[in-house]
Amino acid sequence: MDTKTTPREVQRVRHEIKMRDVTVSRVTQTGTNMLSLTFKGEALADFVSLSFDDHIKFIFPDASGEAVRRDYTPVDYDKQRRELTLEFALHAEGAATDWARQAKVGSQAVIAGPKGSMIIPKDYDWHLLIGDLSALPAITRRLKELPATTRALVLVQINHVGDMRQFESTADIDVKWIPSTAELIAQLRALEMPVGEGYTWAAGEGNTMKLVRSILVEEKKLSKDALRVAAYWKQGASDFHERLD
Repeated sequence: MDTKTTPREVQRVRHEIKMRDVTVSRVTQTGTNMLSLTFKGEALADFVSLSFDDHIKFIFPDASGEAVRRDYTPVDYDKQRRELTLEFALHAEGAATDWARQAKVGSQAVIAGPKGSMIIPKDYDWHLLIGDLSALPAITRRLKELPATTRALVLVQINHVGDMRQFESTADIDVKWIPSTAELIAQLRALEMPVGEGYTWAAGEGNTMKLVRSILVEEKKLSKDALRVAAYWKQGASDFHERLD
């Protein structure tokens, strides 16, 4: 793999893409609309994921047997057990939701990637994490990885209180669960940015994230070098992932 480091020491790493056959080994409901699936397989022996917002291609058959590909965040990886955990946001409908709801121990799928990682340093004075249900896996992983020497402000928009969770973290975290997109935008606009050097990460619905990015850059005057915003999904689109920064 090759690496490229920016002046701000954000490290970009490329990985060799491999197709990995895996089998469901554990199914856990992590929220009203969130389902955790753990996959096992010898093909995971050399799996690598270096950043909390990496995404793999999860490949599975739909009801007609056609292969479907969707992007998911590796939440946890156990090299010794050859296990990889993904979390699925359960929507009212959709091929991935249908597959996840029906998944059981022994269900088979294929995982490819991640094709690259963007490693954001953990030792900033503060981290601002913004997202909706689709961003919860990445936020969960990031908070678990952050050291006790930093703090994190977290804004998460969810539609059901059953999707609130206790985050595992040694960092000083301040979490706000927000019931609507309008309230998320209002709270972001009202947020007093911490002093010191920080990094902001945001992901969620495309149109919402465009507005979030605009507020962060134009109103909060944050440097684009300390900012990463991604559209994990878009209203009306069945398969969508786009970087906005």
